[in-house]
Amino acid sequence: MKTKTLKKDKVNIITLGCSKNMVDSEVLSGQLKANEIDVVHESTKRDHNIVVVNTCGFIDKAKEESINTILEQVELKQRGKLDKVYVTGCLSERYRGDLESEIAGVDAWFGTMELPLILKKFDADYKAELVGERLLSTPSHYAYLKIAEGCNRTCSFCAIPLMRGGHVSKPIEELVKEAEKLVKFGVKEIMLIAQELTYYGLDLYKKRRLGDLMSALAKVEGLEWIRLHYAYPTKFPMEILDVMNEHQNICKYIDMPLQHASNAMLKAMKRQITREEIEDLVHAIREKVPGICLRTTLIAGFPGETEDDVEELKGFLERMRFDRVGVFTYSHEEGTSAYELEDNIPAEEKERRAQEIMEVQQEISLEKNQEKVGKIFKVIVDKKEAGRYLARTEFDSVEVDNEVIINTSKRLKPGDFVQVKITKAFDYDLEGELV
Repeated sequence: MKTKTLKKDKVNIITLGCSKNMVDSEVLSGQLKANEIDVVHESTKRDHNIVVVNTCGFIDKAKEESINTILEQVELKQRGKLDKVYVTGCLSERYRGDLESEIAGVDAWFGTMELPLILKKFDADYKAELVGERLLSTPSHYAYLKIAEGCNRTCSFCAIPLMRGGHVSKPIEELVKEAEKLVKFGVKEIMLIAQELTYYGLDLYKKRRLGDLMSALAKVEGLEWIRLHYAYPTKFPMEILDVMNEHQNICKYIDMPLQHASNAMLKAMKRQITREEIEDLVHAIREKVPGICLRTTLIAGFPGETEDDVEELKGFLERMRFDRVGVFTYSHEEGTSAYELEDNIPAEEKERRAQEIMEVQQEISLEKNQEKVGKIFKVIVDKKEAGRYLARTEFDSVEVDNEVIINTSKRLKPGDFVQVKITKAFDYDLEGELV
């Protein structure tokens, strides 16, 4: 008599939103793998029977993408292509009640901090000893290192504290261990991420200790580049710049979201800083670390923003000449203090303002890139595409910044470091030849 063999579960994790979500998905994958459950990221093959959608609930566009993805997976389940659909992440944390009543067919909903509960659905145990064990969804030469969870700030536009709770730092020893494991997997560059890096350590050690963490990570053997993302300008810990100067493997790069430069807007956004203080800070940072790359993000169309505010922001960009800038349009988020204000700027007008701000930056970016022509830079190779290699300098982070295009017949591998002489400059990219 033949016995029917049970098909082994295979889980596909779909991650939406930011790099912090990506790390959560990698940790979940590592836990499932340790429990001998087959797991893949973003698989296009149809050989899995369970899907976990890790959602983003940050702004309207992200919410829409998350909901569409959930509906697509539920439809596949209804057509018999999937056995289970689970949903986790920020959207689920924030709107679980509404989503449960409106979307049928999801087998279970989880918040942002419910990893052990997700594992229970797979009869899997949460293995605490697996600190830092992650199944990377990035190419093997770079990874994100999440140094803290949540945020204590009260910025009026931001819903993240509603979804992620207050700031909780991870201990330095734990992060060093995690970095060492990543290097064993072949990682050469790590990007430090958190809702807010500069607050790091205050909850655990009763003082800011980002500098100490950077020093400890800089000593990890084989770690070539360490990059800082999401540094808050208020009470910026200047001592981290000394650490940056001391260690060759800490990139001269800071991602510092400023959101605006008009004092009226900064006040309405509850940013606890003035334009004058921001300008002083930028000058002080550049003085302390000559050649540093400063990236920022800005919001266009916040309630009450006037044409004068936009002009002030454009003038600020022209004076400050940031290396990298991203512009988002304001999203009216319930639960935030800005939700009480009237969202009085039409979507098309927000887009127009964002475009206008970006045009100012585009010119600055081209000029800054032209200054690099003829100079030699150490770059990390990311991938080969259409017969040429795409690489980055220490002044460029993954996916959000410039790329260096290398035309060569020499075989290069992702993760290789090479010296490149820049031969051409474009608005946002460079072209060069191997030295």
